[in-house]
Amino acid sequence: MATLSVCLETVFTDLPYVERIARIAEAGYTCVEFWHPEGTWDGQTVDMEMAKDPEVLRGVCRESGVALNDFALHAWEGSIGGCPVKAEDRQIYLDQIARMIEFGKAAGCTKGITLSGVVDSSLSKAQMRTNLEAALAEAVEKASQNDFTLLLEPLNTLVDHPGYYLDSFSEGVEIVRAVNSPYLRLLYDVYHMQIMEGNVIATIEASIEWIGHFHAAGVPGRGELFGGELDYPTILKRIEQAGYQGTFGLEYFPKIADHAVSLKETLAYLKGA
Repeated sequence: MATLSVCLETVFTDLPYVERIARIAEAGYTCVEFWHPEGTWDGQTVDMEMAKDPEVLRGVCRESGVALNDFALHAWEGSIGGCPVKAEDRQIYLDQIARMIEFGKAAGCTKGITLSGVVDSSLSKAQMRTNLEAALAEAVEKASQNDFTLLLEPLNTLVDHPGYYLDSFSEGVEIVRAVNSPYLRLLYDVYHMQIMEGNVIATIEASIEWIGHFHAAGVPGRGELFGGELDYPTILKRIEQAGYQGTFGLEYFPKIADHAVSLKETLAYLKGA
């Protein structure tokens, strides 16, 4: 089974992020990831007074025996780092990517999530696509110089992210192929793509070479992976059979009040126990 990574933003939200890492490790996981270094999700919003320190992250992960797999390099709607579908935001975006690559190096992390930003109604879809590919090509050049991989993530626009540009995995594949760099891969979020497209296993198997990371949550509701309409143990098995050797991220919002119990039950479910 792929190594499981837990998003520290969505669990133990009443605790500082350093304590969340230790609690995730205690629940049996060996890998973590997070959203923005500029703040930390507190269960209601991103608290910008809880910024993350790269050296602290590196130290706490080492002490807890977990690896830091990836983090979000900017905000999906452009509030942090701009929207790369907009030409006027390109330099803002590129400056943010450069800062985050340096943050990742200091924290001991070599992968980061990049987003398309939201639709600009003054632009055609073709113009936004051109802007996005141009911005990604420049960002990838910087990433390649630092052995850092960008993970482009399509999101759902029906429930969680209205107005987001890249809500199609197939278009994501086209973009990654066009940029044509081993330092740009796709993040396949099973939750988001089940809502937008379905046909999860066949899509993954047909495009596994372009996928650098996965995210997962229960559908519907974005809660625990069990009890919904997706058979995650089977999905994980088919991913492994397809040759995937990376991590599989858990980015769900627990419905079980005790988050330690939620994580342990999720781990047992995915292991088939």
